[in-house]
Amino acid sequence: MTSRVLVASLLLSPAVLHSQERRYIDPRTPDDTAALPFSAAVLAGNTLYLSGKIGLKADRSVPATPEEEARIVLDDVKSTLQKAGMSMDDLVSVQVFCSDLSYYDAFNRVYRGYFTKAFPARAFIGSGPLLFKARFEVQAIAVRR
Repeated sequence: MTSRVLVASLLLSPAVLHSQERRYIDPRTPDDTAALPFSAAVLAGNTLYLSGKIGLKADRSVPATPEEEARIVLDDVKSTLQKAGMSMDDLVSVQVFCSDLSYYDAFNRVYRGYFTKAFPARAFIGSGPLLFKARFEVQAIAVRR
């Protein structure tokens, strides 16, 4: 076995993969029956997995415009990243679920302002109705630079 194959085998072994420390951002547990059953994000090694986020106002209502909703949801993504010591530029993959694809341009106008480096890979997916009648739900993965 060559040394490269041996190193790759060791790095990908279940023991090494399971030894990665996890940190939960805004964690929720089964004991908290009043909370929704998911944490805001999970940091495993240098990779942060963000749960889906929607952009509701403080009173849980949908903002009047798609631009306002996009700002709220992207501010929430940014806040979660900051709690993990990351920034929007650490995002490597973003999925945007949208209840109506006619909001594509409105979302993009806001989205562009959140980055200073190359944009992450992204999918913009027509989803049909979203929870609470939101227009957008954003799910993402970030890797610390």
